[in-house]
Amino acid sequence: MSQNQPSQNFPMEQAMAFAASPAGRQLIRLMQQKGGTDLSKAQTLAATGDMEKAKDALSSLLNDPQIQSLLKQMGG
Repeated sequence: MSQNQPSQNFPMEQAMAFAASPAGRQLIRLMQQKGGTDLSKAQTLAATGDMEKAKDALSSLLNDPQIQSLLKQMGG
């Protein structure tokens, strides 16, 4: 698989639908408020296909209790 293709574990169509959902928008807004720089870095890395580094950039945000709670509510 090319580095520019998204992980098979989370198809791009699913990611786009999630980001457009009300819960997805709420999660993105919360992540921007709490770690806008980390979120921007992760977006840039993901756009270039470096998903592992993108995940690393989000790790501190994903450990946030509010974000974890929202992810659990959404089934994530």
